[in-house]
Amino acid sequence: MARRGQTAIEYLFMLMAVLFLVLIAFRTISSSMQSLNTAVSNYVDTVRKQLLENV
Repeated sequence: MARRGQTAIEYLFMLMAVLFLVLIAFRTISSSMQSLNTAVSNYVDTVRKQLLENV
């Protein structure tokens, strides 16, 4: 019985580690997408201003 309990605790620790890594990956991807969105938005604004100046 003690071995089964130890195995369950080890499983929960591994699950916690995996969830932690998934959380880090999700936050990294989310931050990258936000930065990319800002960069694209700024680029579109710059191109729009240049087009309006040339017209």
